[in-house]
Amino acid sequence: MTDEAWLAKLSEEILEPDLPIIDPHHHLWDRLGPYYTDELLGDLTSGHNIRQSVFIQCRYGYRTDGPKEMMPVGETEFAVSIAEEAAEKRPDIGAVAGIVAHADLMLGADVDRVLEAHEAAAKGRLRGIRHITASGGEAFSGAVPNAPLRQMYDETFRAGFARLQPAGLTFDGWLYHPQIPDFADLARAFPETTMILDHVGGPLGIGPYRGHRDEVFADWKASMTDLATCPNAHVKLGGLAMDVNGFDLNREPLPPSSGELSRLWRPYIETTIELFGPERCMFESNFPVDKGSCAYPVVWNAFKRLASGASETEKAALFHDTAQRVYRL
Repeated sequence: MTDEAWLAKLSEEILEPDLPIIDPHHHLWDRLGPYYTDELLGDLTSGHNIRQSVFIQCRYGYRTDGPKEMMPVGETEFAVSIAEEAAEKRPDIGAVAGIVAHADLMLGADVDRVLEAHEAAAKGRLRGIRHITASGGEAFSGAVPNAPLRQMYDETFRAGFARLQPAGLTFDGWLYHPQIPDFADLARAFPETTMILDHVGGPLGIGPYRGHRDEVFADWKASMTDLATCPNAHVKLGGLAMDVNGFDLNREPLPPSSGELSRLWRPYIETTIELFGPERCMFESNFPVDKGSCAYPVVWNAFKRLASGASETEKAALFHDTAQRVYRL
């Protein structure tokens, strides 16, 4: 459960409150507590100038009957219902302006019918597909959701992946840092497909990686340096408050301040921006997952601290323009 009382122990003045922001990565569910229309709007209106948001699949709201491959379409239908309710309550904010759905790319070319069903259900909001490939392999069975290793090389997976670009869809990848080379190989194989690496590539800090942050960073940076040579690859800057990153922020007596978050996250954020440029990077909240460790206004304050040395054009890209272009909002 999200500990609202613990999060309330720290509040901050909003930095640069007029800076336009698109939040390109949030979920909707009732797992760690409800995160539906009111909870989403509560965060989007908590002080920062959030103009629009993008919903990312999270395996929630699936259909409970019918063909298995079509069950994820229920999540798109659920997200649209939240978008419509949010529009009635706050028409000035484009909540769930875009949807990144799930379709099983292991269907190969047969995934077309699932993509078409998502398109029909999304009512003009479908922007991309995420097929989770995060895997810790045999040495790290505690990783969630622990997808099959090297799935991005599978010929059937790639046959399904090949259907995205003709359908006008992007691909979001959630994976862990040892798999970034797999993502890069996929990007090179499909240079016309717009690809987004979630959560700065998932640098791990638990299991066998705990206590080896320097080595993890070196491996992560080498892989990100190679990925940056793929012009179709973009990166979301965020998602570093998850348990798998090993910062253990939720175990402290007080929630982390934006200054503390920016100190912890700076090596990953600054390195990624240096490698990819602001035009291929976008800050993300990853809420409500990251809400287990920090509050929404504090997260965006941390991002603003991290971007404090950027030009106005660079800030516009990082907080708004890259997400707007990539997700065609």
